[in-house]
Amino acid sequence: MQGRLEKMTAFHDATIRYELVLNHQRVPLNQLLGQNISLHYTGNLYCLHCNMPMRKSFNQGYCYPCFSRLAQCDMCMMKPETCHHALGTCRDAKWAETFCFKPHIVYLSNTSGLKVGITRQTQIPTRWIDQGAIQALPIFKVATRRLSGLIETLLAKHTADKTQWQRMLKHQIELLDLCAERDKLLAQCTKELDDLVQQNQGGIEFLSDAAVVDFNYPIDIAPLKVTALNFDKTPQISGVLCGIKGQYLLLDNGVLNVRKFSGYEILMC
Repeated sequence: MQGRLEKMTAFHDATIRYELVLNHQRVPLNQLLGQNISLHYTGNLYCLHCNMPMRKSFNQGYCYPCFSRLAQCDMCMMKPETCHHALGTCRDAKWAETFCFKPHIVYLSNTSGLKVGITRQTQIPTRWIDQGAIQALPIFKVATRRLSGLIETLLAKHTADKTQWQRMLKHQIELLDLCAERDKLLAQCTKELDDLVQQNQGGIEFLSDAAVVDFNYPIDIAPLKVTALNFDKTPQISGVLCGIKGQYLLLDNGVLNVRKFSGYEILMC
């Protein structure tokens, strides 16, 4: 099978089910655990948005013109608290209305340890799986992406907001009492959160009854040492598939971040 690589599709079952996506064709991966797989980069690279050939990928799969123009590639996607829609300078106000002005969730997850994060409500639980979380707990439901970013910024003063991907892939993370961690974290920034609630009447809902969500990944053998594989350096990547976690294939000779190489034309055999 050959086609443009996209991020893996994942389904939240007792054990997460993964599919590799090549030109919208899906290859079930769980059944390949323990088998040798081979992925060959043909040298062709295509933009995820306009599908034009390109020499270099920006922001995990975009050509430079799309990266410079599209609202989904603007810096405020990485730092939503810097949203500038109200200033009239949004790259695509219509797109923002369907993406940024929809309900978002502020959550705690256990990836390489405790971290805070945000995602659109419609991206649950996909976002947690893509990050390799073994546990997750929604904390707030908010009206806009900017508001979720403001809350995340407050909470990130007291806990991590990024995943240590090497530690996450070693899969030796201890379970946490996320409800207790939530209560401790909120107590550390009560005044700031109260101020935000007062400033955004009706825009913030505390999810006090939310339950912890658990995730079990298809892993036969987790790597003791994490070595990143790279199509730009090694066009032919082969090895025994030992597991899948987040957006990574865990091979017996290294790990491959599938999402990083979105847009690469791959021959799989």
